[in-house]
Amino acid sequence: MLIDHQPFQFAGLRSHDTQTIIKMSWAWPKPPRLRRATLLTTVVEERGGYLLKQLQDVFPEQKPLDRTFINTWEDARVIEWVKKTGRKKIVMAALWTEICLAMPAIQAVGEGYEVYIVTDASGGVSIEAHEVAIQRMVQAGAIPITWMAFPAELQRRLAREATVPAYAEVLVNHSGNVGTSFMWEQQLLTAKTKGTVGV
Repeated sequence: MLIDHQPFQFAGLRSHDTQTIIKMSWAWPKPPRLRRATLLTTVVEERGGYLLKQLQDVFPEQKPLDRTFINTWEDARVIEWVKKTGRKKIVMAALWTEICLAMPAIQAVGEGYEVYIVTDASGGVSIEAHEVAIQRMVQAGAIPITWMAFPAELQRRLAREATVPAYAEVLVNHSGNVGTSFMWEQQLLTAKTKGTVGV
């Protein structure tokens, strides 16, 4: 569940560099299995602005569910969507951490869901606001995770070759030096296969 990655919220973001959050928020839901099970939601879109373009481009077929509720978990359409998935684990990221992430995460935990909060794809109006919100959610039972750890936990083994290409694409395009190193290794492997190493 990706909550309120909109211009109004980005304008007040002070816990992280804006570009970092933009990069992290659309990296982790890219593998196909996550695209099928992701809900996008905005709050008063006509005033807060459209969902981040990079994120909307990952889900071109999905119109974000637009709310008036500050707490996403109070919108019956959200609860209905979650129940239809049949899942008891929910992964959430939001702007702002202290409101748009903390409120639904804490309520969902209270209703028996196992909630994972993607801390580096979320951000608050200050470093303190972000950190205190994470502490509150952890005390309530939410589990913090980072954007890079989440797809790695889904992948589990590199021997699961069917999903490796999508996982590798995320690493190459979003993980900085890790992606650069991965591409370098691929180039060396290709060169060895062609017999051009050391030429």
